[in-house]
Amino acid sequence: MSALSFPASRGPSRPGGLDTSLTRPAPGVHVLLVDGEVDTLTAPILGEALGGLLAAEPADAVVAVDLSGVGFLASSGLAVLIRAAHTAGSQGRVLHLLGGSRAVTRPLEVTGSDQLFTLLPALDELLARIDGDRPAG
Repeated sequence: MSALSFPASRGPSRPGGLDTSLTRPAPGVHVLLVDGEVDTLTAPILGEALGGLLAAEPADAVVAVDLSGVGFLASSGLAVLIRAAHTAGSQGRVLHLLGGSRAVTRPLEVTGSDQLFTLLPALDELLARIDGDRPAG
């Protein structure tokens, strides 16, 4: 698994900080790890990381955002995720969201924007689905 840190990220050890990094846990699978709080101050960091991910990766790559490290998702963060889902859709793919806590999934459900994503509890489920979709041989 390889990891790249986006230079715009702030360490989550600071109150209100946000950290993002990109991993490639399997060929053709790109996961943006997000750790911290996504609010008005940190949403641009998430937006930059998602924009870079969606712009840099080939259209057939599976893209996911692991939100298991996010403890708070403000409306500004929700807007960033929605924009990224629309961008992914225009590229002919789905943006997967992984491991979101109730603090993350609730705003998605209340607004109905959960329908824009494939929500999965963890990376292993995403990888199992991908392996199930690949032809045997």
